[in-house]
Amino acid sequence: MSKALILVDVQNDFSPSGALPVPQGDQIVPVINQLIPHFEHVIATKDWHPAGHASFASVQGKQPGDVIDLKGISQIMWPDHCVQFSHGAEFIAGLNSEAITHTVVKGTNPSIDSYSGFFDNQRLQSTGLSDYLAEQGIDEVYVVGLATDYCVKFTALDAVSLGLRTWVIKDACRGVNIAPQDSDDAFQAMQDAGCELISSSVFLAQQM
Repeated sequence: MSKALILVDVQNDFSPSGALPVPQGDQIVPVINQLIPHFEHVIATKDWHPAGHASFASVQGKQPGDVIDLKGISQIMWPDHCVQFSHGAEFIAGLNSEAITHTVVKGTNPSIDSYSGFFDNQRLQSTGLSDYLAEQGIDEVYVVGLATDYCVKFTALDAVSLGLRTWVIKDACRGVNIAPQDSDDAFQAMQDAGCELISSSVFLAQQM
């Protein structure tokens, strides 16, 4: 069996200058580029929303950060972001995207958001990522990307729930942090669920 690096939503709209800015979001790119050569499988997820997505505050007449009930689950309202084929949906400049071996798009259903790289938020639809990992004989994943407190967290939680040995490389993630402790809480939740937390420096030292 083999391992894969999962790059979660390293997209322009989550960079500090993007539509849904993650503070220091671009600073993970050089860290990820150092990690990439140590993986045969480099899988990227992309938020890939149709225009007018139900999670967009502009669609619901709300303000970003408001919370509504969307088909029975709590949904935070976000600025319009990662609209299909837009500049904001492209990978952040400088990312070694040529090394990506497989890309998974998520959030394509206009009425349901999708934080996880595996399932939408209601677990009604799979992105196909779990099937792809199984086909490739991958049983261990290292998760990095944006944002720690949403898409990274839910991707890692789903990975470990599916029986994958799941690592989260902390310094290759950044959070939105609507509340200041959100990223810390997310790392704790991932660890409590069985994910293993590691730094890039420790990982790279192990590859020597």
